[in-house]
Amino acid sequence: MENSFVLGVDFGTDSVRSLVVNVTTGEEVGSAVHYYPRWQKGKYCDPSSQQYRQHPLDYLEGLEHSIREALKQCPAGTTDRVKGISVDTTGSTPGPVNEEGMPLALLPEFEHNPNAMFVLWKDHTANEEAALINEIAHSKGTDYTQYCGGIYSSEWFWAKILHVIKEDASVRAKAAAWVEHCDWIPAVLTGNNSLNTLLRSRCAAGHKAMWHASWGGLPPAEFLQQLHPFLSRYVNMYTDTVDATVPAGVITAEWAGKLGLPTDVVIGTGAFDAHMGAVGGGIKPYSLCKVIGTSTCDILIAPMEEAGHLLVKGICGQVDGSVVPDTLGMEAGQSAYGDVFAWLRRLIMGPVYALLNEADAQKMESRLLTHLSEQAQQLPLKKDDPLALDWFNGRRTPDANHTLKSTVTGLHLGVDAAQLFKALVEATAFGAQSIAERFVQEGVPIHEVIALGGVAKKSGYAMQVLADVMNRPIKIVNSENACALGAAMFAAVAAGLYPTIGAAQEAMSSGFETVWEPRAQHVPYYAERYRKFQELGAFTEKFNA
Repeated sequence: MENSFVLGVDFGTDSVRSLVVNVTTGEEVGSAVHYYPRWQKGKYCDPSSQQYRQHPLDYLEGLEHSIREALKQCPAGTTDRVKGISVDTTGSTPGPVNEEGMPLALLPEFEHNPNAMFVLWKDHTANEEAALINEIAHSKGTDYTQYCGGIYSSEWFWAKILHVIKEDASVRAKAAAWVEHCDWIPAVLTGNNSLNTLLRSRCAAGHKAMWHASWGGLPPAEFLQQLHPFLSRYVNMYTDTVDATVPAGVITAEWAGKLGLPTDVVIGTGAFDAHMGAVGGGIKPYSLCKVIGTSTCDILIAPMEEAGHLLVKGICGQVDGSVVPDTLGMEAGQSAYGDVFAWLRRLIMGPVYALLNEADAQKMESRLLTHLSEQAQQLPLKKDDPLALDWFNGRRTPDANHTLKSTVTGLHLGVDAAQLFKALVEATAFGAQSIAERFVQEGVPIHEVIALGGVAKKSGYAMQVLADVMNRPIKIVNSENACALGAAMFAAVAAGLYPTIGAAQEAMSSGFETVWEPRAQHVPYYAERYRKFQELGAFTEKFNA
């Protein structure tokens, strides 16, 4: 095992990153990012209707380019000692495939049809369909949403499928099955595209597709038929699922040649980015691991014998083995985090780009959020400061409702950009606290809070406010690539280099770079602000009803 290497491949919303890791030391010896070109151009998306689709070619091109570029950075001889590859992806991001397991968008007749592409996690075109799923699930008999927090979301598998097949007869006729992005990439790398043998991720199936062993897999035909008569054809898409330590197979000769890798590289089963990111961040039982990016995913694990009997209301599911084998994996999160600050940046910078030359505008944009952070942390804390909700992309948890919109109150002629930025930072922290509060209320203790991702590492102001609001220390993961690092840990286990995820974590973990401690003098201020945040949320939800 000494001087062996593995690859972790992290498919994010905007790009894919590949990371080469030494399995003995945890040293990250090569890393490369590939931005999806079609996504960057806004193709196949319509923000006004909350439609966000991604072409599978963006994924395939990114997979090849990012791995090859990462390997170029490595010391001589590294390539020959690569033993495994595992991937994580966004989710739920399903796409329709034909009888041969080929994504429809790779067929000439569907190459420009958004409904034939992967439906990105943040696509909310299926709000009505999610409402129908909840209505039927809660009406009588078995509640198939009970292990998904009791509320099914438009961000998830069946709602998206239902929307597409209702909207597009051509896709409905051609789609023999649907696959999650995290299941498709291992299938591509191993050549196992057969719908009968393609491995399905326990993580994706349990959290997003209402899969559960107690009812034999996916919801039964009777339930799916009530949603749409056509859906019952998918009842036997799969029965069994596997955790991400299980090998999906060995790399094909074609892909080994493309990537310049040995032909015996083991390919691990995929999972979602936040779940593997939590492992890369050092999660252990009762750690609340916050994966902070455009949105957030909050991951908790607990021993099955201690928490397996619980049904935590309003979260994104609880699944045996979805994060670490033999533990209960629980997921929650916020639908917008980095996206909230990106919205403010666009709001300010739109006219600037129209009025200034591009070079000056880009220079200003690169400094904008840093400048606002510096200004905001100098502001006095006043009880009548502007207050905002973090529901810019709806509410993921607690209690999913993606029809909700944000509200900002307390605006007056004296409010400037820094004060508005302060309100948005606080809103994201209050949203995080509402999630933590729900876990505790439902009987799941939180022993520590871990944060990882770009915002966590770059915005000390946001992390300090988060610590003050939660009144807990926030431990920041050292690695800039925690999701890819987590995927690399799973690759090491799938390849047989470590017996367990715990052993891989112990050897390959990056540790923590800093800890943000709550400031005792600010905790009462934020506790009162959080109370007002809850009141504003209740008013807004009632107003939007």
